[in-house]
Amino acid sequence: MTLEEKIGQLCLLNGAGGHIPDHLRQEIAAGRVGAVLNEVDLGTVNELQRIAVEESPSGIPLLIGRDVIHGFHTVFPLPLGQAASWNPELIERCARIAAAEAAAAGVNWTFAPMVDIGRDPRWGRIAETLGEDPFLASALAVAMVRGFQGEDPSQPGRIAACAKHFAGYGASESGRDYNTTDIPEIELRNVHLPPFRAAVEAGVVSLMTSFSDLNGVPATANDFLLERVLREEWGFDGFVVSDWESVPQLAVHGLTADDRESALAAASAGLDMEMASTTFREHLAGLVEEGKISTGRIDAMAAHVLRAKLRLGLFEDPYSGTASWRPPADLDPAGAAREAALGSLVLLANRDRALPLAKPFLGSLAVIGPMADEPVEQLGTWIFDGDPARSVTPLRALREYLGPDVEVRYERALDTTRSRSDEGFPQAVEAARSSDVALLFLGEESILSGEAHSRADVRLPGIQERLISELSATGTPLILVVLAGRPLALESVVDEVAAILYAWHPGSMGGPAIVDVLFGEASPSGRLPVTFPRVTGQIPIYYAHKNTGKPPTPETVVHIDDIPRDAEQLSAGGSSFHLDAGYTPLWPFGHGLSYTEVSYSNLRTSRESVPPGVSLTVEVEVANVGDREGDEVVQLYVRDPVASVTRPVRELKGFRRVRLAPGESRTVSFELHPDDLAFHGRDMRPRTEPGRFHVWVGGSSAAQLRTEFEIGHPSED
Repeated sequence: MTLEEKIGQLCLLNGAGGHIPDHLRQEIAAGRVGAVLNEVDLGTVNELQRIAVEESPSGIPLLIGRDVIHGFHTVFPLPLGQAASWNPELIERCARIAAAEAAAAGVNWTFAPMVDIGRDPRWGRIAETLGEDPFLASALAVAMVRGFQGEDPSQPGRIAACAKHFAGYGASESGRDYNTTDIPEIELRNVHLPPFRAAVEAGVVSLMTSFSDLNGVPATANDFLLERVLREEWGFDGFVVSDWESVPQLAVHGLTADDRESALAAASAGLDMEMASTTFREHLAGLVEEGKISTGRIDAMAAHVLRAKLRLGLFEDPYSGTASWRPPADLDPAGAAREAALGSLVLLANRDRALPLAKPFLGSLAVIGPMADEPVEQLGTWIFDGDPARSVTPLRALREYLGPDVEVRYERALDTTRSRSDEGFPQAVEAARSSDVALLFLGEESILSGEAHSRADVRLPGIQERLISELSATGTPLILVVLAGRPLALESVVDEVAAILYAWHPGSMGGPAIVDVLFGEASPSGRLPVTFPRVTGQIPIYYAHKNTGKPPTPETVVHIDDIPRDAEQLSAGGSSFHLDAGYTPLWPFGHGLSYTEVSYSNLRTSRESVPPGVSLTVEVEVANVGDREGDEVVQLYVRDPVASVTRPVRELKGFRRVRLAPGESRTVSFELHPDDLAFHGRDMRPRTEPGRFHVWVGGSSAAQLRTEFEIGHPSED
């Protein structure tokens, strides 16, 4: 290959959506393009491949990239909603179906999974994350990579995955997208990098860099991330692609003076492929001639890309859809979408067992809100290829389920979730007043979350809170179903409704899944993958926080309204909390109610003390003491209370989903190896330190059932 052809492999250009412009045809034929994105017309894709294989000098096929984030034609819950299922097997199945549908359209590479840790609901892209916890996100990232790629990504219906955004993107200041991230290395290694490492160890073909800078060096040109961590420490042999035009943006950040310096900085730091912009194509050859970049570096970059194409089997068969293969019928996209939506639903509150509703005793039902009948909005963000015709909305599903026996009174009340006109309130109030129950479908439409859609205030937008208040005054029981792309601060409305079901943006089959839960055809089993704040001002709030030197307790907390007028200001202070919000979230990580009751007892460890390198078994008795079958997500948390660096008050280290019949009891076991308790210390090396550990098992991060064990000191021998 000539230098120009090698550089061509490093160039990812945008497609034209169903046709091939002359300039793109010429560039591919000249060997100056290695990949094309956003082309999903099968005939066009195959013509692009034909040009690359038959007309370019080296005959190297193309990568065809697309954002297949949470489905293709069939849309599953947004990733944060999928994470609420705590079900890796189900998530792998969803990615498998998405890959099959995308592959049938010619796509062979997706820009997913997004594995950034999301701890700030103001950030619009929290919708795409797998939540706030490194352990859960790592497990689900592996499931998605396996779903997209399978054991062999060259097999029909499989596509290459791309773990993004490397790294720290989820910690953008103030939750503003693209914003600066300042993350101490110890936190970067202990919190933000583990899901990426899990994806690498699962065989992910590619990684994408973050838009943001990291501790002063934009990720697109961050050699610490791309060379030291990714290549040297983790041994990654795939390729790294930039995000959209993030190479020339290095100059906007202020790291470089112009496109030439940007190309030099990114290539020197370890970036392999440039997305959309053309600084590599325009400047790398000249930089090689000037001795600024070695031919060895260009060879390595091209080799990383070519290795991915080999893994995908593109040299053997570059074309898509030309064989008899089609997505197997047993994948059942609609069934999987319904199961995934069902698994994502989290019952946050259920006062006096308002849910499930009893169909035989229901004469009339008010359905109110702008999210009740929106086929597109329930799909959520990043659904370029989603087919709204496949959407079954909650209103449609309710009418189909209830039939003619129950009168359904539908009132939109608000044009959108952002509306500030109360013109539709009187009709909504009358519908609620004259009905046995009112179902409120509120939240935020999909445009309010996703990339570049951050919010400073995460309450219900518009005048939805006032709508709830006026409907509450009717005395009719209110069931609030929230469709949203992020956790919302719901403290102001939680006491005005009888129950709250959080549905996220549930995808194509969200309607039937919601109806299944509302009427008890299924018991809710979703659990929160992210903490819900009481008010926006508590953000960031997450369960795995540090203890501080002055941890809050119920005894040390005082509310702003309870402070006497003449209270004395003491320099000694008190503890760490907000005067107007306390220190607890509205709902903790891992929380989720069911229609049955589960008890935990007899928490025990196989040994009280274990030597280094020896595994420990943790067991607990879990019993269904209610009268309905249900799923429980059994969660294990640990704490290292004394360490060489301060550690979180709790960390998730295991979870099991178990189905229990009424009266059934089961022993649930977890195996803990000392390596599972390792963290990066002051020298940035992973270590497991000897000493006592606390362990909790329960139904959320607020579990109270606790025991202890000890890891012994290494032998003196």
